[in-house]
Amino acid sequence: MGRWRVGVDSGGTFTDVCLFDEEEGRMEVWKVSSTPDDPSRGIAQGVEEGMRRVAPGAVQPGATVTYFGHGTTVATNALIQHRGVRTGLVTTDGFRDLLEIGRQKRPDLYDMQADKPPTLVPRDLRIEVPERVRHDGKIDLPLDEKRMRAAAKALKAAGVEAVTVSFLYGFIRPEHEMRAVEILREEMPGVFISAGHEIAPEFREFERLSTVVLNAYLGPVMRNYIERLTPRLRELGMEATPHLTQSNGGVIGFGTAAKMPVRAVLSGPSTGVVGAQAIGTLAGFTDLITFDMGGTSTDVALLNDGTCKLASEATVHGYPIKAPMLDIHTVGAGGGSIAYIDAGGLLKVGPRSCGADPGPVCYGRGNKEPATTDANVVLQTLNPEYLLAGRMKVDQGLAKQAIGRLAQRLGLGLMETAQGIISVVTANMARAIRVISVQRGYDPRDYTMLAFGGAGPLHAARLALELDMKRVLIPRNPGILCAMGLLLTDLRADFAATKLLPATNASVDDVVSAFKGLTERAGEWFVHEKVAPADRRLSRTADMRYAGQNYELAVPLPEGPVTAVTIAALADGFAEAHRQRYGFVAEGEPVQIVTLRLEAAGRVRKAELQAFDDAGKDASRAVVGMRDVWFPEAGGFVPTPIYGRDELLAGNAFTGPAIVEQMDTTTVVLPGMHARVDAYLNLVLEVAP
Repeated sequence: MGRWRVGVDSGGTFTDVCLFDEEEGRMEVWKVSSTPDDPSRGIAQGVEEGMRRVAPGAVQPGATVTYFGHGTTVATNALIQHRGVRTGLVTTDGFRDLLEIGRQKRPDLYDMQADKPPTLVPRDLRIEVPERVRHDGKIDLPLDEKRMRAAAKALKAAGVEAVTVSFLYGFIRPEHEMRAVEILREEMPGVFISAGHEIAPEFREFERLSTVVLNAYLGPVMRNYIERLTPRLRELGMEATPHLTQSNGGVIGFGTAAKMPVRAVLSGPSTGVVGAQAIGTLAGFTDLITFDMGGTSTDVALLNDGTCKLASEATVHGYPIKAPMLDIHTVGAGGGSIAYIDAGGLLKVGPRSCGADPGPVCYGRGNKEPATTDANVVLQTLNPEYLLAGRMKVDQGLAKQAIGRLAQRLGLGLMETAQGIISVVTANMARAIRVISVQRGYDPRDYTMLAFGGAGPLHAARLALELDMKRVLIPRNPGILCAMGLLLTDLRADFAATKLLPATNASVDDVVSAFKGLTERAGEWFVHEKVAPADRRLSRTADMRYAGQNYELAVPLPEGPVTAVTIAALADGFAEAHRQRYGFVAEGEPVQIVTLRLEAAGRVRKAELQAFDDAGKDASRAVVGMRDVWFPEAGGFVPTPIYGRDELLAGNAFTGPAIVEQMDTTTVVLPGMHARVDAYLNLVLEVAP
């Protein structure tokens, strides 16, 4: 039966399952439609079907599963749709409205109609209590426990399901927050409680408050989801401890995830980047731009030397989050993105999506608005009869009718309109990639694009040409790379301490003391996650800035004890990082160490990708058919060979135009492009010189 490691990525349109046999080293993939009403149902279905496919004789499909990793969009979708719970807030006297005032910045400087996102805690549920801690940790005013207890009773009477506690400078001295939590538990047993010193112990009051409120707002949603999924996995006979992906690319146990859902807001996309790191390194390409296009959105990230930078803060759907996450940029462009004509008569695509149900028009489930997938079905870059290797039928006639209605309004032909939809989507995705590359001082032409997701390989060639990139790398199973990434990542946690210190020798003792405290916290986490000492790994960074700057840059600390040499190396590293990001170094300006960070990783056994022997360049055996495909570069429909991805062997090579089909995605090779299969069965597309 084998011993299987299982990774599941639950997206808005499909749920992807990757299964790795530890004994034989083989990898199998499976894909089912997501169940937005209850994502746990689709996950259990995908695991059961996938396991019965690879182990058909098993009485309980989960009995031979030794590891289960899971990425989810539950927290993200709840935030996007504002379907969190009724949440209360207890904060320092005088700071009730901080959550609404924010930074007093417009989200878009020149947009007169720009709207701020809804405040997640209404004003009547934001309660002030007398207490005050100074910036140096001195207590000016002790916590008024009588008022705190009255606040708890008031929130209970208001029927809140979650409560946030965030006091001024609570990250420096947390006693007041700790006592407030005790009182809340006494007065409101069973209510989800989120405290600032536990969730985001860093400076910048508004961003910390926003993060802690989000954690409370999403907490019961994630907890209920985990409580539904856990018994479904048990019913399959699964005894392995389940893990959930964090936004930082690592995984944590379900128990920790239920307490800190804000760390899983980018749960799904992060593991795709982890998988891309591993595959790119094996293929010999370490400078990568990852392109993950799914049904609803596209996620892009930039990797230098095989590593994606961690961001300590990000704004997700309008809400600041102070939590470690991979530096991923998201845009609303996917296979389900709806095409429409705006008030000015221009063709637009997304960010609105038709989702998994009803899906694109060609699914025949009642949707009348054409989506990106419909355009590809009309152009016949996608199979015009079925998807998922025949498991999902599509109706090209319905797609033509829907796009035809747009074409009439635009005064264009059917095929020109379908191609226009693809061109608009490509432009949207190119802008997203420029945000993480050109706007940060990196030239995309120096990078290889690694395309994955259900729709990534379908659009990668055109996107690469738009950005003048010369090479595209497509993994063997691109449609389930996020699920595969779950089998290639470690347990991971991040710890931080804000310390405003000059980057001079005088700060050595303070830096040593801070890292000692962080290391102790990491040790407790290792014990909780049952990580053996031999599998523990720690890495240190410091957020640094010039005195007076509003933003910091992360600089890695050299290995070994912290000394004056360490501080000097930090200063040099900051200068180089500042030059890369902003193009200059301010010689003579004082440099500050702002926040010290410690990343704790617990190594786990990972899936191992195997290399194959070269089978020669001849790929003719992999041709499984022909069909006419619309290529505007060639003036219209062109008879195009269809290659079966399962039949392509290491060393095979061919030239476009070509279409490569497999269960989880379709790859388009444009006319004149060269394609070859490497030793790990990755498909490498290159623009002809």
